[in-house]
Amino acid sequence: MNTDIENLFKDKVLGHPAGLFVLFFTEMWERFSFYGMRILLVLFLTAPLLDTHPGWAWPREHALALIGTYASLLYLTPILGGYIADKITGYRKAVVIGCTIMTLGHAAMALESTLGFYLGLALLVIGTGFFKPNITSIISEMYAGKEAKKDGAYTIFYMGVNAGSFFGMMLCGYLAENYGWSYGFGLAGIFMLLGMLQFLWAKDIFGNIGGKPSGNFEVELPQNITEEHAEIDTNDETPVKYNPFTMLDYVLIVISAIGGLLYLFNDPLEKIADINLAPFTLFGLSGSNVVVLTALILFLILLISRISRYLPIVRDKLVAVAIFAIFTVIFFGAFEQSLGSMTLFARDYTNRELVGSAGLIFMIIDTLLTVAPLVIITWVLSLLIKKTHFKIPYSNLMLVIAFVGIWSLVIFRLYDKLTSEITRVDASWFAILNSFFIISLAPFFSRWWESKYNPSAAMKYGIGLVLLGIGFAVLAFGTMGIPQGAKTASVSMIFLVLAYLFHTMGELCISPVGLSYLSKLVPPRMIGFMFGIWYLAIAIGQKTAGTMGGMIDGITEKYSLSTFFLIFTLVPIGFGVLAIIFNPLLKKLMHGIR
Repeated sequence: MNTDIENLFKDKVLGHPAGLFVLFFTEMWERFSFYGMRILLVLFLTAPLLDTHPGWAWPREHALALIGTYASLLYLTPILGGYIADKITGYRKAVVIGCTIMTLGHAAMALESTLGFYLGLALLVIGTGFFKPNITSIISEMYAGKEAKKDGAYTIFYMGVNAGSFFGMMLCGYLAENYGWSYGFGLAGIFMLLGMLQFLWAKDIFGNIGGKPSGNFEVELPQNITEEHAEIDTNDETPVKYNPFTMLDYVLIVISAIGGLLYLFNDPLEKIADINLAPFTLFGLSGSNVVVLTALILFLILLISRISRYLPIVRDKLVAVAIFAIFTVIFFGAFEQSLGSMTLFARDYTNRELVGSAGLIFMIIDTLLTVAPLVIITWVLSLLIKKTHFKIPYSNLMLVIAFVGIWSLVIFRLYDKLTSEITRVDASWFAILNSFFIISLAPFFSRWWESKYNPSAAMKYGIGLVLLGIGFAVLAFGTMGIPQGAKTASVSMIFLVLAYLFHTMGELCISPVGLSYLSKLVPPRMIGFMFGIWYLAIAIGQKTAGTMGGMIDGITEKYSLSTFFLIFTLVPIGFGVLAIIFNPLLKKLMHGIR
């Protein structure tokens, strides 16, 4: 029996260990800072130099090239960060290291200098690598032997994720757009620091959990996935054939990784600073494109050669994973327009000034959206303090300070809006709709997945991609009246709200289930390698989102803004239909896994 786990379960909050809620609030403040800063990037970089709050006046293509590389790296460094934690630092120490580095990153960005900005982005990428994979690994260790409660634990934990992103985008965006960019970047850093301190000073509650490296590298499943999902039923499957990495495998990994990273860095460098790391052409292709295509071909050779060396049933399942990975790239390439081109659309093409009854209705909705979840989370905080006020007093003090701060900001924001002559919706406000719709709709989708009408994996992907495409179809329809080449317009905000609704429904069909199916299809001994592949697929999707979003000006000038959104309509719907058509084939490849 693990006495640390048993001790954790003695002090319960809402039926779970108090330590889970320490992690809940740590994740909440980290997501607050992360999304609060990220929503500002495209607005800050593209804001005019002569604006009320001047930005850097970058072309949209340049800004989105940098943001795409940044977002992509955020999904690559956790692969290394998880490995370091498991081998050297342990999970808890890695979380503290990650929080500290990210705090320094936010502080650097608050300076609004060129050096501070780029240094801040680099520190945030490194810090996320330490933080992201390891806080969920602590939960896995906490619930060892209590797997029946793990699904509920992850549900609670991911409420913290969405609460943090919700308030981060709302409050950091509000301060940045109305009072100055440094206020938004600085606020993100303050709450990151408070989150780190409350976690650091709560270490006694965990005992040795997450403290010492286990010596076995495992990748935690960061969704609602129980450990039994990661096991393969060997009663109906041929045992996994031993398939060691060959020297050729390692060579292909190294070369394709170098090529991919070179492209990631070269893309923004070439566009922004006219620095080309691959200054040559071949068959009419630029050196950068030659490098990335070569890296992709070599990676596909690696993947195909490794998969082909397994026995038939395992091989079939890995082929299914590879197909789902392709759909994942397409999904994130379109979905992540939310923090890029869709935020630009909110700022430059959406009517955000409301008067009369429309303004009053918005203020009522905005107040309810803001205050109701904050009341619930404050109630959870009171339950945690009631259970742990003697055990972790300094940790609880940091949480109280954080909540006093967030309540003060919320009240100040609402008062500021209420006393304004014109109700003006911040461009960053629309991004919070994703978190709101997730919290509102997740119970419905969860019941759907548990019912007899639960679709197969391919059908979920198909439905999700089609819903994503419908969201962009709404925007394509709403922008039909905007003239070719227009830089501004005044489209009704209802189109953007509906787009976020459809996008969120699409996300709920794909994002929570992708890793779950991966864990079911991949043999336990291969889980680390294949999760790396999965995060790589998301990283490619993130970079694709930045590259495609950066085409907004070129497509708008040559055709129209409606055409730009129509591309994002047709591509996801097309791949969604393909996923549905491939459903029988994928069912066969999955060999009964649901």
